Amino acid sequence: MPQHIRKGDVVMVTSGKARGQRGTVLRVLKAAQRVLVEGVNVRKRHVRPSQNNPQGGIIQKEMPIHISNVSPLVDEKPTRVRFKVNADGSKVRLAAKSGQTIGSPLRKAR
Repeated sequence: MPQHIRKGDVVMVTSGKARGQRGTVLRVLKAAQRVLVEGVNVRKRHVRPSQNNPQGGIIQKEMPIHISNVSPLVDEKPTRVRFKVNADGSKVRLAAKSGQTIGSPLRKAR
């Protein structure tokens, strides 16, 4: 499956409990087809004391959401993604409605 969401993209959640929220993608979990979005799907987590956190306690942490529930934002609107291979061999992501490129090329020209 092509990767329509990448780390650093600004996305909007299109379905689920966090619908309508926006944020930046912190991490893409490719095998599980999930993404971590900054400030979205925040849960409280009870952690034991450790060397890094000797006090332990309750921390707030973003949890992953399915990649199909987010859409990249172009001109502050969510859009579908198309892919195009340029004449020089580079592959880019395009916004389906406007045709604008999203981010940097996925594959460099040879």
